[in-house]
Amino acid sequence: MSKKKVKRNSNPKRTTKKGAEKKQKKSKFKGLMIFIIILLAIAVGVFLYTNKTEPSLALKEYFSYLSEKNYEKMYDLVITDMSKEDFVNRVKNIYEGIEATDISITIATNSSSEKNKDVVNITYTNSMNTMAGSNSFINTAKMQQNGEEYKIIWDSSMIFPDLQDNQKIRVTTLPHTRGAIYDKNGLTLAKDGTAYQVGLVRGKMNETTNLDKIANLLGITTQTIQNALGASYVNDDTFVPLRNISREEQDLKNELLKIKGIMISDYNARVYPYKEATSILTGYVQDKEGKSGLEYAYNDRLKGEDGVEIYIADENGNKVKTVQKKNVKNGEDVKLTIDANIQNNVYEQFKENQGASVVINYNTGEILALVSTPSYDANDFSLGVTDAEWEKLQNDPSNPMYNRYLGAYTPGSSFKPIVGAIGLMTNSFTATEDFGRSGTKWQNDSSWKDLYVTTLEEYSGDANLENALIYSDNIYFAKAALKIGKATLQTELDKLGFNEKLNFVQDITASSYGTMDSDAAIANSGYGQSQILVNPIYMASVYSAIANGGNMVLPYIEQEKDISNNKVVKIYKQNVMSERVAGILKQALVQVVEKGTAKDCKIEGKIIAGKTGTAEIKQNQDDENGDEIGWFDAFDENGHLIVSMVQNTKSVGGSHYVVKKVKNIFSNM
Repeated sequence: MSKKKVKRNSNPKRTTKKGAEKKQKKSKFKGLMIFIIILLAIAVGVFLYTNKTEPSLALKEYFSYLSEKNYEKMYDLVITDMSKEDFVNRVKNIYEGIEATDISITIATNSSSEKNKDVVNITYTNSMNTMAGSNSFINTAKMQQNGEEYKIIWDSSMIFPDLQDNQKIRVTTLPHTRGAIYDKNGLTLAKDGTAYQVGLVRGKMNETTNLDKIANLLGITTQTIQNALGASYVNDDTFVPLRNISREEQDLKNELLKIKGIMISDYNARVYPYKEATSILTGYVQDKEGKSGLEYAYNDRLKGEDGVEIYIADENGNKVKTVQKKNVKNGEDVKLTIDANIQNNVYEQFKENQGASVVINYNTGEILALVSTPSYDANDFSLGVTDAEWEKLQNDPSNPMYNRYLGAYTPGSSFKPIVGAIGLMTNSFTATEDFGRSGTKWQNDSSWKDLYVTTLEEYSGDANLENALIYSDNIYFAKAALKIGKATLQTELDKLGFNEKLNFVQDITASSYGTMDSDAAIANSGYGQSQILVNPIYMASVYSAIANGGNMVLPYIEQEKDISNNKVVKIYKQNVMSERVAGILKQALVQVVEKGTAKDCKIEGKIIAGKTGTAEIKQNQDDENGDEIGWFDAFDENGHLIVSMVQNTKSVGGSHYVVKKVKNIFSNM
């Protein structure tokens, strides 16, 4: 067996050399570590020295008194030619004027002055928060030994390094612009603009200045003018504001300028070009905050934020240098799906009524118009509403500031297509099923006693779904609700979104069906009476499913585009009815317009489908003084769906009054 040979190092000198190199490296590393430790020790020593010597402690004490706003104590720590009163006033006015808080310093170094060995220069970082945000700068304090203590050789540079004793600190607000509200085509619904401010200059008035005439022109009292002119701040050259007026009121402006002493200047104001037509929709702004409507709903996005500039000014007030600046943050613009022309058209039709109208694109959910009437002019709030004007608005029995499209109302016969859809979808009956003739008066059985369901018109042909919709047969739909049954009817209504608030930028009252605690209540619910309450915006969503083949769109009001710049389609409830059922209902609703209760809406060359509804508002069945709510819900073949509800229509023809108005809207689309 052969033995393995062990290889030996043939060069012993090489081994010795390697060991020496290793020792040398170790020695160098050790030396470097010692050097670093010495440097750290020196740094710590310097830090401890600069922060614990008497000059540093005196400077820290000065700033601690500043944080406490104890300006008198600060004065005791300084050397200055200023009197105590002047010092206190200057320091207080500057620091409190810029709203300085969280004031702190971090000392960096100190060193003796080359010119005066009794003076120590301390370099420090000064940090604070101000109305313009957080501020930090490097400064130097000259500390002079004064007996056994150090005091600060003080001048205004102790406040800000570039500030001189003959200069001042000024604060300027940089006003922001509130975001505008635009319609889908870029037309302005609300924006910041200008108005006129009307006032008097006492020194320019003479014996011809007629205060009674001015009061009459401005819609204020003479006493109001006299009180304004008699205010303590007023002298002969003072402009005394009296009232703001719109820039459109040129005739009024010219009439006022004929009066001696009157002066008119520009005034920043929120402007609403479409006035009453959009005011309930947009709402209004006061004190830079949205108070109602979309101005309130989008307030956080619209309002923006003022900027602030803190600067050094010379004796004449001219800016020398900016100390700190917070940039203006203008409000965000909001672009709506609203079409201003359709909005204005709808308003003009219903402006004398108490009601609400919704126009949507039934394929996408875009709201094209949202109108509540009567209305008010939001410009009045921008210009300044007098107490008398506010009192008049509040006491107006028609309640012009109430937003009716957010409420819920008895729908009457406009509810019938919903019952029809539920009946067909649950196989409770078929579209062609004949419920039998019942004349104009019917009750389920003798247990109803004196309670009857009545309908206005008898018609020939079967009592089936289409005829019942064409002639608005209450008895058919009372029977339909009983065939469906309470449990199924309520379950299916819940599936359609009853008792559920729509997701909307404003708070919409949920549609509801009540208790349905008897057969009579179920039957009355079938034609939209009893406790059925429906919101107009929600009703537009339900009808959209009939118009588009089965999907309830989610009505939305802020314009949105997808990545391909197409309109966004929003679905609230998908496939709530089959395309077949939607088609049956649509065909019937076309016939309602062609030959039924809505024939006043027929337009040559257009196919319109719709359903009328006249809801009785009674205290009980024998109440003959109750009023009526008129509804008409209709759509065309171009994607437009209109839901209109008008209160107090008994004296003007119920739903037929509404039908004619809606026809005018369709005619102008």
